[in-house]
Amino acid sequence: MAAGDPSAAATSDAPATSSSAASYPDRLRGALAALSQACDSGVSDASEAATFTVSDVLAAAAAMSTEADDGSDGGDVSAAASVSEELLREVHDFLSCPSANQMATDALSLVLLIPVAKLGAQTGGCGDIAAAILKFFVTNCSPRDMLSILCEALDAPMELPNFSSSFVLLLNALAEVLTLIQRRHIEQVLVVLPAVLKVMCATVSECDEEHGKAVVDLFNAAHGIGNAIQEMCTAMVNKNKEDLCAILGLYSLQNIALVSRSRQQDILCVCGSVVLQHFRFLKFSGFTYVGLLTGSDVTAATNKLYKVVSAYMYDDMSKYAGEELELALKEVQGNHMKKWEAINMLKYVLSSINYPWIIKSQGINLLLSLAGENHVQEINNHVDFSSYAPRIFATLKAIESVMMAAPEALMRKKAFAALKKVISMVPSSQRFDILQALVNNSMSSSLTAILLDLVREEILRETRQAENDRVESDGFQDHGELPAWASHALELVELILRPPQGGPPCLPDHGDQVISALNLLRFILIIDSRGRSGILFQKETLHKVHSEWLIPLRPIVAGIQSENEKDDSELANQIMCSLNPVQLVLHRCIELVEEKLKGC
Repeated sequence: MAAGDPSAAATSDAPATSSSAASYPDRLRGALAALSQACDSGVSDASEAATFTVSDVLAAAAAMSTEADDGSDGGDVSAAASVSEELLREVHDFLSCPSANQMATDALSLVLLIPVAKLGAQTGGCGDIAAAILKFFVTNCSPRDMLSILCEALDAPMELPNFSSSFVLLLNALAEVLTLIQRRHIEQVLVVLPAVLKVMCATVSECDEEHGKAVVDLFNAAHGIGNAIQEMCTAMVNKNKEDLCAILGLYSLQNIALVSRSRQQDILCVCGSVVLQHFRFLKFSGFTYVGLLTGSDVTAATNKLYKVVSAYMYDDMSKYAGEELELALKEVQGNHMKKWEAINMLKYVLSSINYPWIIKSQGINLLLSLAGENHVQEINNHVDFSSYAPRIFATLKAIESVMMAAPEALMRKKAFAALKKVISMVPSSQRFDILQALVNNSMSSSLTAILLDLVREEILRETRQAENDRVESDGFQDHGELPAWASHALELVELILRPPQGGPPCLPDHGDQVISALNLLRFILIIDSRGRSGILFQKETLHKVHSEWLIPLRPIVAGIQSENEKDDSELANQIMCSLNPVQLVLHRCIELVEEKLKGC
């Protein structure tokens, strides 16, 4: 589309004052007359020169209008819009004249799409006239040629959000062209969609709150492209119909994703009807809610299929999904493998930086709904989860990111509930490996503390289960026998109290994880003291815990407290409050270890 790029001419011919704008209509009329004469006489060089002159005049006028919009003079803006409308009318009258030459029409179609679309972005009646010009080109030129020209126009650099309306005009014209394509439909659609989605992504990223209407118009125009593809699908009868339907489904999912990523708070509500229409495209394309939830419909689109969570956001979409979505959720909830597939799908939206918190909140809601109240742990215990472990770990890390960074306390609380549910669904034989990996990869003291508390809860659960088993077996098992997790949990305690990089833990910065590690150690010591065997804490282990983990920590805590007692600042008081429980639990752990050492 190099021939149609008017940038050079626009730079030289774009005075920014309303007085100079008056010359544009006269120059345009002269260029159009020269073009008509050249085409009638068959002089190709003259017609080409006249064509580019027409394009240059419109491009210069568009540049003038943009400068007027950026200024503060309302009169200049009004004058520029008036000139733009006059120029567009001249072009439309020239094209629609009964005596118009097809050669001239074809020549102008190559170079006018961008300047016409830019002028159409101005106020007043510019948009309607520009749309009429583009429609004239679509209906009077080769559809395949126009498809290529329109895609190149969409790829041209335009300043956003000033020219977002220009893209709307081009997309609307492109939708009309698609309905006129008679053969090689899939090839043509595959050319069109990358250009369309590129424009959509750029606009959604660049436009902010004040440009909400422009984004809504663009989503509606993109929906028109979907309508055109659906019309193609309906007309097809061979195997290619399935392929084209699959493409339509993927296109719809990407549009739903873009709505979800919009930074305008009102877009999600305003575009609800657009999203609803895209869900209808999905159903038309053979997608099911079960397939969307689990990602099984289209493997290549796995990281986009979770956008079905948007159906939970608005009543009209929920009514549309209705019983079908509820049945899909029940089916997924009742099948432990499908449940894991669906849960792991949600990691894409939860970990992405492109989606607003409202979408991530809906993702957490969907995850909690999928997990349900009844776990399938008994079934999971008989399933090899080794291949699932990396995906489960990634999902848990995504939930952690929401739990730690969500702006609202309620959302953080729900994310924590989701984290616990997902962990509890992992088979007990592999649950510790997952938790240990999360602790080892934690970058936050408070998060590490939460994970260590979950380890302590698991040890308590296993201890109670062991006691129940002992009662059921008439006391055959050793009372207070330590669960299998206990010895592994000591590895995590050592990781915190004696960091692998050397030295004692950093206090008070890592106070949260230190107090949790001490509480975990104290808990294991107490459980070990109940049993008759006491096999966990042999003498060597007790000496190590006492001399390498606990005693080095005592002077550090005491020293920090002593320093802050002399300071009356608020920060010093906060440090004192955070270290008081550390000191209490530390002393209790030392007492328990020393008592056990006396019995060795």
